Amino acid sequence: MRKEKMIWGYLIHLGMNMWREADAPKSRSLRCYTNASDVLRFDKVLWDELLGKMADAGVNTLVIDLGEGVQYESHPEIAVKGSWSVDLLRQELARIRELGINPIPKLNFSTTHDAWLGDYAKAVSSKKYYEVCKDLILEVIDIFDKPDLFHIGMDEETIGHHRYNNYVVLRQGDYWWKDFYFYVDILEKEGVRPWIWSDYIWNHEEEFLKKMPKSVLQSNWYYGDFPPRSEHEALYVKAYETLAEHGFDQVPTGSNWGANCDYNFEATVEYFMENINMEKVKGFLQAPWKPTVLPARYRHYEAIEHVSDAIKIFESDK
Repeated sequence: MRKEKMIWGYLIHLGMNMWREADAPKSRSLRCYTNASDVLRFDKVLWDELLGKMADAGVNTLVIDLGEGVQYESHPEIAVKGSWSVDLLRQELARIRELGINPIPKLNFSTTHDAWLGDYAKAVSSKKYYEVCKDLILEVIDIFDKPDLFHIGMDEETIGHHRYNNYVVLRQGDYWWKDFYFYVDILEKEGVRPWIWSDYIWNHEEEFLKKMPKSVLQSNWYYGDFPPRSEHEALYVKAYETLAEHGFDQVPTGSNWGANCDYNFEATVEYFMENINMEKVKGFLQAPWKPTVLPARYRHYEAIEHVSDAIKIFESDK
């Protein structure tokens, strides 16, 4: 019988400078939100609506991708026009908790998703880079009143995912692990559990299983159909099984991001209930990958509804 409360999580973006430089080629996948901007792309009206809908749907964990969306007191140079003050963020965190939702910070330190760091994204693994990253992690821990979890991203750091960037930084082998351990060490010394995207395991399974600490919470992700349509997609689903077999705590992640993802979140929950030992499954995370702006309103509504439906499926099987 489970003693811990299941995580029913939702990923939301405050900052959106997570992909490419402002002057890099634009992608159709995220339209005008793929490239970095010096203005915060965020609608507070939608944020307020979504918080209420999440609370009603049963979402109990909100992972907030902060990026450039905060006027960090340690590094105000990272902020853009419209970024939230620390005081405003604290007020919103208090409101989220009043709704029964646990706010979790996310700063993505993958070099594929660190455009929010500005010029520091071009100084990866340098002394100055380490100083800035440590400052930001410690400040965010303080702002969130020592959260139990802290998501550090670390996904998609491959040459393929850099193909549209003007400036490419790619850590491989020991350099990836050295920096990863650096972030983890800061968090664990503060009593905060690190949380990451697990896709490094897809292409480095043996290395991952040997070097990944069990203390780090894992979120493998897969946004397609069940069963997978190809061997390539099957690799992503297999990672769920591999993590379970080797005793990693995990929060599987689904999405309604693309055209073929509409039932993905519910299907992910059903897949785990039918195929995976649930003892190490700490919950599930919905990642719509849509900006928090009014044109994306109904995709967020749909994503939250999928969480509500998945909770009903999970509860009905108890």
